Amino acid sequence: MVRGSCLCGEHAYRAEGELTLMHHCHCGRCRKAHGAAFSTWVAVAEDGFAYERGGEKGIRFESSPGFERLSCAICGSPLPGPPVDGRVFLPAAQLEGDPGVRPEAHIFTASKAPWFEIEDGLPGFEAWPPGVPMPVQADRAPQDAPGPYVRGSCLCGAVAFRVEGSGLVARHCHCSRCRKVRGAAHASNWVTALDAVRFTRGADRVREYRHPEARYFTHAFCDGCGSSLPRLDTGRGIAVVAMGALDDPPPIVPSEHIWVGSRASWYDVPGDLPMYEGAPPG
Repeated sequence: MVRGSCLCGEHAYRAEGELTLMHHCHCGRCRKAHGAAFSTWVAVAEDGFAYERGGEKGIRFESSPGFERLSCAICGSPLPGPPVDGRVFLPAAQLEGDPGVRPEAHIFTASKAPWFEIEDGLPGFEAWPPGVPMPVQADRAPQDAPGPYVRGSCLCGAVAFRVEGSGLVARHCHCSRCRKVRGAAHASNWVTALDAVRFTRGADRVREYRHPEARYFTHAFCDGCGSSLPRLDTGRGIAVVAMGALDDPPPIVPSEHIWVGSRASWYDVPGDLPMYEGAPPG
């Protein structure tokens, strides 16, 4: 048996039986909902899954016809949704300990973020793997006109923003808080000046959860779909942009991995970017 939970602990669940079909999904809907380069899911039989807390109490959003995404209304963490073909898919990054399985493939690579390279050698499929009788949904087009800035938005479209300038740095973060609240192997964050980010729609729909044990950690998300959004840190004069929310290629790409000492047991960090066990130097 394995257990998992959202970051704030409002929702907790358990899964008993064989875990299967672990995969990284690069579809535009997953990237937006998680604010990450990709999401990672693992399946368990429907009769082996149960919520111990929370469950139905959360943000529910139908991201494609007949498919609902569930997230915590307090911290914004993605959660296991309704069953699909007799299986429940769990955000692998929320599971406690080593689940004993490893990712098998990347799917929807045709929608891959332009700032992320797949380098781990796993099989890749442009959409669903062969034999999966599921329709392919087109990525949602930005609602706002392009300009001399980078556009971004949540999955439901209620919130939109723009980022100007090249920013300070972009990083992949493997800390347990980022993994749990994004439901992904790592967060990918673009750090820029506070005044470089402006919400153009739905600023009143942005909710924030500040972890009570953290000095700085705060998760900003849409109250309609749970998507991760830019966090405006007025105290430090910076904005932290969840790169999965971007609609345009950014002028900067992640240059390092941080908090690798906390990485998921099932994720081997590929590539040759610098890696730091904790926070980066300086």
